[in-house]
Amino acid sequence: MRKTARIITILLIALTLTNCATVFGGPINSHQKTKPAPGQQQRDIRVVALIADILLFLPGTIVDFATGAIYKPY
Repeated sequence: MRKTARIITILLIALTLTNCATVFGGPINSHQKTKPAPGQQQRDIRVVALIADILLFLPGTIVDFATGAIYKPY
């Protein structure tokens, strides 16, 4: 019983750490990872992925912003 509970806990944690933009966004390029310098154009956000992250698991948006997956590719 404990082993089953442990496996279920690990699966739930893995599911909460995966987010819409990270999973469905495709490969992340260097434009998405680097912060724009002062005076450069700001990165555009994938609105659908942001809304899905907010509706499904709000703290998971942090992962998408940290990895850069929430930003549109160049």
